[in-house]
Amino acid sequence: MPFFVYGTLRPGERNHDLFLRGRTRAEEPGRLAGAVLYRGPGYPYAVEDRQGLVHGELVTARPEEYDGLLVALDALEEYAPGDPGNLYERVARDIVRESDGRPVRAWVYLAAPSVAQRLRAHGRLIDNGDWRTT
Repeated sequence: MPFFVYGTLRPGERNHDLFLRGRTRAEEPGRLAGAVLYRGPGYPYAVEDRQGLVHGELVTARPEEYDGLLVALDALEEYAPGDPGNLYERVARDIVRESDGRPVRAWVYLAAPSVAQRLRAHGRLIDNGDWRTT
């Protein structure tokens, strides 16, 4: 399953070169409906919200890189299945490819529930849903 990235993992951002360069088969613009974007300290958080739209890239790993990339991205996002201390949760969502408007199921890291609650109460919303334009 591909990944949807919307922050420091996007092409041209600092973590793209560290984690994705040379490990992907395709990278293409996409949109995640049903989420909004908040500024975090150094990186953004996507938070589920029916009215929102988040812009990013749909990244397809090379098959031989997939397992290692999944482990590396979970570590980067400090995600461990079932850990109540997670900052992010890795979930499967439909991402709309901008090239043809078709939905593609992909992994996306959304703010964990406790983080999302704090952001909704005190966070700084990125109105247009695109971290690159902030």
